[in-house]
Amino acid sequence: MTDVVDADELLRRIRRGRDRAAEEERAWQERARSLTATDPDGAREAAVRALAFEAVLRALEEIVDPGGTSPAGSGVKRVT
Repeated sequence: MTDVVDADELLRRIRRGRDRAAEEERAWQERARSLTATDPDGAREAAVRALAFEAVLRALEEIVDPGGTSPAGSGVKRVT
């Protein structure tokens, strides 16, 4: 982890992390939906994990696109 990287490489890495966080968020949301009827505790745990990945996604999105629109499907809407 002591490699020196330029700004373009850093941006590529952040975008990969953002894309991965979006994939994980979707996967945990789907798992929460599928467990709702059979395993309520598991569904809650999956929903919490989905929220954690949503937070990571929002933070990385703000780095990539400061002040831009929030990711689609986000739970909180900005009111002006």
